[in-house]
Amino acid sequence: MTRSPVDPVRAIEVAGAAMVEDSPRRILVVDDETTIRLALSRFLRTRGFEVEAAESGHAALEVLERQRFSLMLCDLRMPGMTGLEVVPQALQRDGDLGIIMLTAVNDAGSATEALSKGAFDYLTKPVELPDLQAAVERAMQRRTRSMEQRAVDRLIREEVALRTVQLEREKVALRDLTVSIAETLINAMEAKDLYLRGHSQRVAELGAAIAAELGEADAVVELVHTAGRLHDVGKIGIRESVLNKNGPLSADEFAHVKDHVKIGLEILQPLGHLGDALLFIRDHHEHWNGGGYPYGRAGADITIGGRVLTAADAFDALTSKRAYRDPMTAAATLDYMHSQAGKLVEPRVYEALRRVIERGELAGIPRL
Repeated sequence: MTRSPVDPVRAIEVAGAAMVEDSPRRILVVDDETTIRLALSRFLRTRGFEVEAAESGHAALEVLERQRFSLMLCDLRMPGMTGLEVVPQALQRDGDLGIIMLTAVNDAGSATEALSKGAFDYLTKPVELPDLQAAVERAMQRRTRSMEQRAVDRLIREEVALRTVQLEREKVALRDLTVSIAETLINAMEAKDLYLRGHSQRVAELGAAIAAELGEADAVVELVHTAGRLHDVGKIGIRESVLNKNGPLSADEFAHVKDHVKIGLEILQPLGHLGDALLFIRDHHEHWNGGGYPYGRAGADITIGGRVLTAADAFDALTSKRAYRDPMTAAATLDYMHSQAGKLVEPRVYEALRRVIERGELAGIPRL
């Protein structure tokens, strides 16, 4: 489901609706001196505000647990709980609450500290009523702007999250389309050679099972599967007379076959959305001891996907019939690959391969 881009006007309307619901003309006056509480409350009521009063910080927090206010006027020096202690706890209860501190002249430093804790403003006692009214209006406006901005920010975050999901779906769809097209080419190539049919799919399934056996993350297992499906796409560029030769290859012919890795990378390189699958394809003929191709990588310099696909590709090649030889059994192939552990394949990858084959759970893969 698609959505239109975030609308700041809509966000402001949302914030406005929220402010109507929480009665934006409500003020809580907190002061331990009765005469000040009464005087401030009386003045604010004449200006159209609904006012509640609390005689201490603890009482104020209890009121805030039950009711919502736009603003709180809070004395800085009170017995039991100071205004500095009230501010953060009040904001925990209502993050939209605007706070104005009331302080004596010699407490300006403490009032500044209150601002750092989240208060909007402070007034010095005795409070001039015009100054109080101006401070209240400023705080109201600041609170409104703050709520509007948060509403916009929230909608933007929602929009970004939604668009991220959409982009990820589009990326997956593009990757699947790419793989499907490449597989069509591979299937067309394999259809020309009875001995290659199904090879890429089997390598993909076996490679993914080995990666999972190694405990790799699901995302890596999926990339190994994708790389397995595409690892031989470069054979499209290899002469059919070489691919279908009824007998061992000459040195020149084998060198030509080696080119299929680089050819495959050239074909797939523009498809950067395949991610690490491209690196796995690059490394699927590299050997643990550095004797592979095309780059002679060795050990941990070979990607985990490359190491896994080397084992899967070798197992499937040895257990498949060729024009010049019969297939080896799964047991004989495992014995041979055991002798190659530390040379052709990483030892722990060989062990994972062996466990997968011993379980015999993969369709189309030879069993013991």
